Amino acid sequence: MSTPVHQRKGSVLGTVKAVLWGFLGVRRNTDYQNDVARLNPIHLIVVGIVMALFFVLSLILIVNWVVG
Repeated sequence: MSTPVHQRKGSVLGTVKAVLWGFLGVRRNTDYQNDVARLNPIHLIVVGIVMALFFVLSLILIVNWVVG
């Protein structure tokens, strides 16, 4: 029997790596299956939103720097 979703313990670094690979869109199936079994989906969502906001803000800052 698998571990309940709310009790999964994944490292912060592992969660960040999984989200970065997801942004890139390249991931081996075995690594994906390991992440699904090990990482907490709520943590993945939170890290994904934070990283997406960071990405958008960095693009805005770069555009303002180039234009200004």
